[in-house]
Amino acid sequence: MLIVLDILVIAVAVEHIFIMLLEMFFIKSSIAKRTFNIDSRLLDRKEVGVMFANQGLYNGFLAAGLFWSFFMPEAMSTQLRFFFLGCVIIAAIYGAITSNKKILIKQGGLAILAMILLIAI
Repeated sequence: MLIVLDILVIAVAVEHIFIMLLEMFFIKSSIAKRTFNIDSRLLDRKEVGVMFANQGLYNGFLAAGLFWSFFMPEAMSTQLRFFFLGCVIIAAIYGAITSNKKILIKQGGLAILAMILLIAI
């Protein structure tokens, strides 16, 4: 069970590194446009690029916190995972409410599974 949990936590962290890279450095790429369903004309506005870069930085912090949990004693690791997975889940819920319902599963699905497993262990 612990190995499955570790794999899920790594998957959530990698997913957020991917999102960070898209939002901070590749927001004008076809992958980002398709992923976020963003119009090219909107992305030409500097303010929009800055907002995405800021969002990307936060996604990077979430990933960093999850990776950090692998280098802590078990009790601290569990608390870090609760906190950072909780942040991901809350962000996914907010995104589903305010932007697109699919965000709950796309961005929060793995985190929700990891959280369920973390609670069960």
